[in-house]
Amino acid sequence: MRFSFLSRAATLAVLALIATPSLVQAPAAAAELSATEKTAIEQVVRDYLLRNPEVLQEAMVELEKRQQEGQRKAQEDAVAAEMAALYDAEGNIVVGNPKGDVTLVEFFDYNCGYCKRALDDVTALVKQDPKLRVILKDFPILRPESLDAALYARAAQHQLPGEKFFDYHTRLMSSKGLVGKERAVAVAKEMGLDLARLEKDATSDALKAEVRETLALGDRLSLTGTPAFVLGKDVVFGAVGHDPLKQAIASVRQCGRTTCS
Repeated sequence: MRFSFLSRAATLAVLALIATPSLVQAPAAAAELSATEKTAIEQVVRDYLLRNPEVLQEAMVELEKRQQEGQRKAQEDAVAAEMAALYDAEGNIVVGNPKGDVTLVEFFDYNCGYCKRALDDVTALVKQDPKLRVILKDFPILRPESLDAALYARAAQHQLPGEKFFDYHTRLMSSKGLVGKERAVAVAKEMGLDLARLEKDATSDALKAEVRETLALGDRLSLTGTPAFVLGKDVVFGAVGHDPLKQAIASVRQCGRTTCS
């Protein structure tokens, strides 16, 4: 029975040591231990870990699980707080059914290779699902040229309604090499846009403010890369592929989450 008690005590002590920098910051009862008692506990912990090193691994797995759950909950709360900015912001680029029953929000960068890969998935989903609404949000975080591309693309949106803009977006996203102002203007020229108006709109304070707000929104949602999708109450990171996105959309229709328990 003594070994059983010490094993449990050692495990609790290890978790306490992981959670706090030192015994000095532990609960008051632990802080009141004498130097001899502290030394004895430390020896018990050391001996126990040498005999059972898997305890540390189990503790780290549990710690990571709790951290991930905490992050998921924090992002869920952030999504709930940012509904208006996500779905009703002025300048939102809407593709698919404007009154769809499920909305997929994509944060993208025109110089993101994974976003280029995800483009085919999003395009296919829009074609296959007549009830899907997609909102495209420029999130130019990879390089300075990405910001130029975002501004000129938003300016092109002023001249290209609905599906015609999605054609522009597809051409720009599918471009080889660096995507910046030069390529954005070239695509606009290919599509017959008014280039003088494009330049005026792209350099306006209003469009710059819209992009800054999207960047701030991504920061509030703790987005660290592209593509990132907001779907239901959840954030989906990366180019996960067509089928996982399709299944996530179906789950949102069923339970409001990307996975239903």
